[in-house]
Amino acid sequence: MPNSALDRILVGMSGGVDSSVCVQILRDQGFAVEGAVIRFSPAHDKAVEEAKKVAAQLGVPLRVLDCEDRFNEAVIRPFCDSYCKGRTPNPCVLCNPAVKFKAMCDAADEMGIRYIASGHYARIAETPHGFAVQKAVSTARDQSYMLYRLPQEILSRLCLPLGEFEKPAIREMAREMGLCCADAPDSQEICFIPDGDYAGYIQAHGYAGLEGWFIAPDGKRLTPHKGVMHYTVGQRKGLGLSLNRPAFVKRICDNGDIQLGFSGDEFYDGITLSDVVAPLKPFAAGEQYEIKIRSVATPVACTIVDASDDRLALRFAEPARAPAPGQSAVLYHGDIVTGGGFIEDMI
Repeated sequence: MPNSALDRILVGMSGGVDSSVCVQILRDQGFAVEGAVIRFSPAHDKAVEEAKKVAAQLGVPLRVLDCEDRFNEAVIRPFCDSYCKGRTPNPCVLCNPAVKFKAMCDAADEMGIRYIASGHYARIAETPHGFAVQKAVSTARDQSYMLYRLPQEILSRLCLPLGEFEKPAIREMAREMGLCCADAPDSQEICFIPDGDYAGYIQAHGYAGLEGWFIAPDGKRLTPHKGVMHYTVGQRKGLGLSLNRPAFVKRICDNGDIQLGFSGDEFYDGITLSDVVAPLKPFAAGEQYEIKIRSVATPVACTIVDASDDRLALRFAEPARAPAPGQSAVLYHGDIVTGGGFIEDMI
């Protein structure tokens, strides 16, 4: 990794506090920093303008990378398609390897720059098997889950300086620097759907989700639902049903029906994964890891019971609540990301 003033580095900037402070941390360490901001979609035009303001304030040259076509193909289409099939995708997991960091590496190559950096709260570790994503020092801010699909060719040139800090320290640095973004709120929603209306966005793009019926816990057909894109596994609110006790979405079936459950029915002993990546070494049956089944979940112990090609089956040490098909499950050995895949089904 870079360690001298002779190193040039390209930092992904968004106009937010994290990437902006990332620039200054690297400059303080002696690196020659240049910036790049990615325009993923029209919803990102404001971020591009904010990045320009911060870059000007910091005196950093900034390149605008237009990735709208690539983003539409690699992220928006799979996102819409998955929701219409009753799955719950995480677009950041798709974007990071296929668009964001790929575009950064491509731009760095054109500029003759070896290293890239971003304001993610995670770290990069060098192991006997290659480079790996490592959890951030800040448990509350850790974003290692989002980076699990990054390949070696990206990991080997990626720097994540914010992984050593807590968020309040980053905010304080920004205030001391007098940055215009010092007190800007953290982004909460999916970046290309700022109002959070996933179903409305998907419908506006010409997609139609599967339709079907709500199925009671006893198997009785109840009433038609609004379309699977409006629901996700584990959801309790917004069902519009009265079953004399609280119900939740237990499973979204391939035919569009939504199976409901009552409290206690949402726990599963294991899951199967598809499209598995293992950046360090292949997984094998009998191996034990910790696993996160959603980005904000607490890791739980698990054992791999079957590993074949790009698929895994694993069992939790204790039942886990509401694994959602389409979401990523990320495996850890200690604080090192060993890989993961997309949840295919529950066991």
